[in-house]
Amino acid sequence: MSTKQREATLSGRALTKVYKTGEVEVHALRGVDIDLYTGEFMVLLGASGSGKSTLLNIVGGLDVPTAGSVVFRGKELNRANSGELTQFRRSHVGFVFQFYNLIPSLTASENVALVTEIADNPMEPAAALELVGLGHRLDHFPSQLSGGEQQRVAIARAIAKRPNVLLCDEPTGALDSKTGIIVLEALASVNRELGTTTAVITHNAVIADTADRVIRMADGRITEVVENAQRLDPQQLEW
Repeated sequence: MSTKQREATLSGRALTKVYKTGEVEVHALRGVDIDLYTGEFMVLLGASGSGKSTLLNIVGGLDVPTAGSVVFRGKELNRANSGELTQFRRSHVGFVFQFYNLIPSLTASENVALVTEIADNPMEPAAALELVGLGHRLDHFPSQLSGGEQQRVAIARAIAKRPNVLLCDEPTGALDSKTGIIVLEALASVNRELGTTTAVITHNAVIADTADRVIRMADGRITEVVENAQRLDPQQLEW
């Protein structure tokens, strides 16, 4: 289906972000328009410093723009107070980062349960872990898991609250290619099975072939938007 016919779950318009350090201004975003379409798997591609992390942090409610607007289901997030933004993140957005941020003293299942305890309609931790291929590792601690397994626990934790949007910032950045492919398969499975709108930040252009749509950024601007005629399975990637 053409994106012109699809519903946007999250939209940003004329997003600008300026950081000030003393008298120096850094323009991280320069008037960016973006839509995240319901159920799509989108890859945001660009070099370090291109503005992609800033953009995802703003649409995810972790940061606020200097100018511009973010709309989720008709509500302008830039008009929300800090409590409303917290509720938005808690109820509607899952985050996955390059580093797993698991609590070492808790098992995989217990790490996931931390999120389900504050969610309105959560998955069972075991079901979330099963979805990312770790149903057999429920009682293992992070120290007993490989890097790729820890990242998949982080994905299970993010999706256990059934978020509308899953935002992933370099989720394969700390992993070798073989392990990275397994993590991408977990993300693709979540997108396919739950219909979760998924956006993945990466500097690895190869990953773009797994997406419905690819957005390229440079110097705080979107430079290209491409729709893939066909998504590759992560197992088909070569990097």
